[in-house]
Amino acid sequence: MSNPPMYGELLPLDREVHKNLKLDTTVPVAPQTATQNSVFLAAVEFGDACKEYPIVFVRAGAATPEAKPEVAPLAVLGLRPGSNLFLKDGQWTGTYVPAYIRRYPFAMARLDAGEPNSVAVCFDHQWAGFGEDKGEALFKDGEPTEFLQNARSFLENFEQEAERTRLICNLLVELELLQDMRFEATLPNGEKIDVEGFLALDEKKYAELPDDKILHLQRNGLIALIEMHRLSLGNMNRLANKYIG
Repeated sequence: MSNPPMYGELLPLDREVHKNLKLDTTVPVAPQTATQNSVFLAAVEFGDACKEYPIVFVRAGAATPEAKPEVAPLAVLGLRPGSNLFLKDGQWTGTYVPAYIRRYPFAMARLDAGEPNSVAVCFDHQWAGFGEDKGEALFKDGEPTEFLQNARSFLENFEQEAERTRLICNLLVELELLQDMRFEATLPNGEKIDVEGFLALDEKKYAELPDDKILHLQRNGLIALIEMHRLSLGNMNRLANKYIG
């Protein structure tokens, strides 16, 4: 089982092995994002996220002769590797917290690549909030508590929105509407910085789409998402201005 960014080591929850496990929700999660300069963003989050974060796309797998590479949207948190500009003194300073962060320290993970439905609620067992002394119990009398059931519901919704986002991104790739982007900025201290490795809307190809393709995008709700993505890119300069040296 691979560990996604921000996580230490994921383990599947077991009602016997972890029957006494508790989560101390007073342990702040925000510091765990200190080295994340971007996080996955579901399409349903674009409306809130575009007000604060640049929304870009990244290749999420290698292309093959049979298929084009998949892409995924990201909320950009910093312009340097390992730099999160929305974390200050251990506190999250943004108004909107992406769901990727809010689901921590839990995640849904596939346990067996050969079994399409073998997914389980997992937890980062390296997280300091887990223990047996205090916090929210995960199990009671061998059954998930309401706390854990709510966490699972959140995770299942996250996975559903992630799948919806994947299909949306596949359509953008199919229509060849994304291109490599490069952002140059001068920081307040005079340092110049280049940001590469992301994808953004290909304005020329978007403008040249035939009417039937535009109608298809409109009916699938993509016109609004594209506009939110375009609007969000103005936040790149705001991020650059956050650097103080």
